Amino acid sequence: MWAVSTLTLLLLAGLLPAFQLQAPDGDSLTRTAITAAWAAGAFGLLGALVWPLLVRALLLVPALVLGLLGFFLNGSLLLVALWVTPDGRGAADPETAVVVAAVMSAVASATSTALAVRDDDAYRRRLYRLTGRTRARAPGDPADAAPGTVFLQLDGVGHRVLRDAVADGLMPTVAAWLEAGHRLTPWRTDWSSQTGASQLGILHGSNEDVPAFRWYEKDTGRLMVSNRPASAVELQRRAVRRTGDGGLLAFDGASRGNLFSGGAEQVALVLSVAARRGRRNRSRAGYFAYFSDPANAVRTAGSFVTECVREVCQSTRARLRRETPRIPRGGTYPFVRAFATVVERDVVVAAVMGDMLAGRTAVYADLVAYDEVAHHSGPHGRDTDQVLRRLDRAIALIADVAGHAPRPYRIVLLSDHGQSPGETFEAVYGLTLKDLVRAGCGLPVPRRVRRTPSGSEARDAARDALRSALHRPLDEGDETARELPAKPSEPVVLASGNLGLVSFPDVPHRMTREEIDRRHPALLRTLAHHPGVGFVLVASAEHGSVVLAGDGTEVPVAELTDDGPLAVYGPGAARAVRRTDGFPHVADIMVNSMYDPETGAVHAFEEQIGSHGGLGGEQSEPFLLSPPELSPPVGEGEELVGAEQIHRVLRRWLRESSGPQVPVGLPVPVGFQVPVALSEATGPPEAAGPPPLPSRPGPHRPADGRTGAPEGGPDGAPGDGPACGPAGGSGGDPTDTPTDESTDALADGTADAAARCSADGTVRGPADSPLGGSVDGPLDGPAGAPVAGPLHGPPVRDEKR
Repeated sequence: MWAVSTLTLLLLAGLLPAFQLQAPDGDSLTRTAITAAWAAGAFGLLGALVWPLLVRALLLVPALVLGLLGFFLNGSLLLVALWVTPDGRGAADPETAVVVAAVMSAVASATSTALAVRDDDAYRRRLYRLTGRTRARAPGDPADAAPGTVFLQLDGVGHRVLRDAVADGLMPTVAAWLEAGHRLTPWRTDWSSQTGASQLGILHGSNEDVPAFRWYEKDTGRLMVSNRPASAVELQRRAVRRTGDGGLLAFDGASRGNLFSGGAEQVALVLSVAARRGRRNRSRAGYFAYFSDPANAVRTAGSFVTECVREVCQSTRARLRRETPRIPRGGTYPFVRAFATVVERDVVVAAVMGDMLAGRTAVYADLVAYDEVAHHSGPHGRDTDQVLRRLDRAIALIADVAGHAPRPYRIVLLSDHGQSPGETFEAVYGLTLKDLVRAGCGLPVPRRVRRTPSGSEARDAARDALRSALHRPLDEGDETARELPAKPSEPVVLASGNLGLVSFPDVPHRMTREEIDRRHPALLRTLAHHPGVGFVLVASAEHGSVVLAGDGTEVPVAELTDDGPLAVYGPGAARAVRRTDGFPHVADIMVNSMYDPETGAVHAFEEQIGSHGGLGGEQSEPFLLSPPELSPPVGEGEELVGAEQIHRVLRRWLRESSGPQVPVGLPVPVGFQVPVALSEATGPPEAAGPPPLPSRPGPHRPADGRTGAPEGGPDGAPGDGPACGPAGGSGGDPTDTPTDESTDALADGTADAAARCSADGTVRGPADSPLGGSVDGPLDGPAGAPVAGPLHGPPVRDEKR
């Protein structure tokens, strides 16, 4: 503060002729700076000592008169401060003194406010004042009977990374929770170990037919990419049609920073609704509401610049030390990283705190900071350690706000996948997967190859946020055209981490091994025998489907076990491959990179030294951290397998906290009653094994991307599905599936958000937020980046989203 006041005085002395900090014959710059520092200190000291006494003496003066009088009193204090400077070098006219004092007070106020909001305690006090929660919730509050649940997804943080971070003291909040009895449970992803597949399964209960982060669909000619708005909309629509259920958050829920809405009425920064235009798009409102406060914009902009500088310094250090593995981190990447670690985090965390203070039942938020940095810096190291520290501070801030919310909250931490380290495929072998495929097909390989597109969630999120802010359409056609081959006869080669997909678009069905061998005799042999490839999956007219490995091993998928060619990938690999093989849109050739169990390394087919998307290492083992008040996720000796099982566990926990969860928008049958089995389903966890495997389609089976809706709810419990609708549970005919119109409305968000089913079958409207505005504040303390942000806009009634 003293330095800022000194600089302000020096600037004003240069601008105002009637204000001087020098002797009449002039002074050196150093002497002038000393005089300014002396005057600034004296003015601040007088203000601290004299001003409170003057205010107390003038309490009976009308407020308007006191406000005007304050300017003259401040000017008088400045004249006194100038008078006590050494040798009387400071001088000003009375009128000028009033102006200088007013400017100094304004600058001091702005600076002190900016510094104060960087402090967690100061931020929390302001947050509580704005929401009326000036005291912590008393133990006897009636709201204690119905706790809410907050699910915080730490994107890309694997089970091992979390354990190491706790052991190294990087995450003291998480460490304290573990000491208090929280359960840390690892779980296994599907073959496609990436956010699109995992989050779709977690939020909507089905990730069927999501073979990778990006894939080509022959029946529609579409290139599906999980983190593009149009693809996210379609994937959510398919999941809702498949399950007949709005999603995990359909009952009084909020979705923040996710790829999918989960059926939530309250959404912010959700990709599946980002492409909407007009009033119905409330997702991008999170950015506008956050930055509508100038203080938020200034603080976040400062942290954004700091993060960009930090990235430049870290990448320069890695280059000078010749660290390996290493990839280029120039261009726009520093800005993409700053967006993920500062902007998106700030807005999402502020929105979550607003949801808690509004008393929402269920909140699911994704923090992508670690995942973005780990892709480019590696999952282990100094760069990611700093991100983990800041994530822990975010968790601590959210946990503290929970103590002032109108209802108690149970905070569940989880991740959607981990990350496996390793040099890129191109760095090790000098060519990309696309080069290798083209060589195996006898096609020319260009000398200068364009860099393989990265599957970074933050990169496309930053792009879409910018386009949304500028009201530019999110046109994906040009990008799709660039990634597809110029000739239909040439293969489409796509990368999803260390998982590669090869499709031949001119053949309408999934090609068999025999067809591929007739067309390109050397292709499968080239792929399977390459040292950077672990195994290849391809359909076969003779064996159904087969897995090919480098040593000449060929195993039919029907006979596949965790031994043999998949032994190195660990338990569950055979099940994951077999399930993906049954997807309608599985590629003609699925290629998984090698995996070294001693180093934990894989070779990504993208420009990433920390990758996920296939099988091998830490990427397939995320975590689930739950408080002791919730039942164990699985029984003793059992394993959590697949995102769909995580969905069933989270659903059970919501029932334990608040009773049955009822989807939004499905019709309420007359005389509907909550099934006893559902209302009392708070006992020990069900012994739910892996979901049944779909039947594998033949090579010429039409790929329509649809399956029938399941009967009953997840885990086989009656009513655990859409209790308000006829598509499951005991509330209606299990063979009566929802109409296409109702499920499409749930999927694209056009269902009436004001009409929501309650646990007893009645219909109620959305609860108003007690905030009705925005709340801003920091996330990190003085040592980290600030967080500030809005919670919600004014409540909107009877509006369709």
